[in-house]
Amino acid sequence: MAYQVDFKTVSTIGLESSPVAPALAGLRANEARYFWNKYKHAFVTEPAADNPAIVARVNAILDERDMHFATQPLEVSDFVVDGVRWSYVFYQNGLVVNVLYTLEEGGKRAVGFKLSDGMPIPEEFEGKFKFARQKSKLAGTIRGSFFVIKGDYPD
Repeated sequence: MAYQVDFKTVSTIGLESSPVAPALAGLRANEARYFWNKYKHAFVTEPAADNPAIVARVNAILDERDMHFATQPLEVSDFVVDGVRWSYVFYQNGLVVNVLYTLEEGGKRAVGFKLSDGMPIPEEFEGKFKFARQKSKLAGTIRGSFFVIKGDYPD
């Protein structure tokens, strides 16, 4: 069932099995606030099991860097706003992977990683990425990193 994320009242709906569920829910709400404030777009997620194609697309892009996550995907989101396709996967361990893919040729294309407050840095990242820190009223301290996508993944 789809869930429109409320960034005023943070809820762990769909994320209950995560050991860092409140922080992950805050991170999800932080993303919802960003899209509402910038684009007036409602951020909607659904269970990953209901839309495995989104997880498969994100995994195909992550293959560029030989990255595979053993943790279970809990929720996904996929939408186009202002000529950019955004794909999100929220994982049980507190990791959030988002893909920014400008549809127009030559636009920005990148994969972002955000770690929920309280989760350790996954071993898949050790020695590969440095993480910047950002404070958020909704999510506490967010640690994030990214890489630029080299291949084409229109679908």
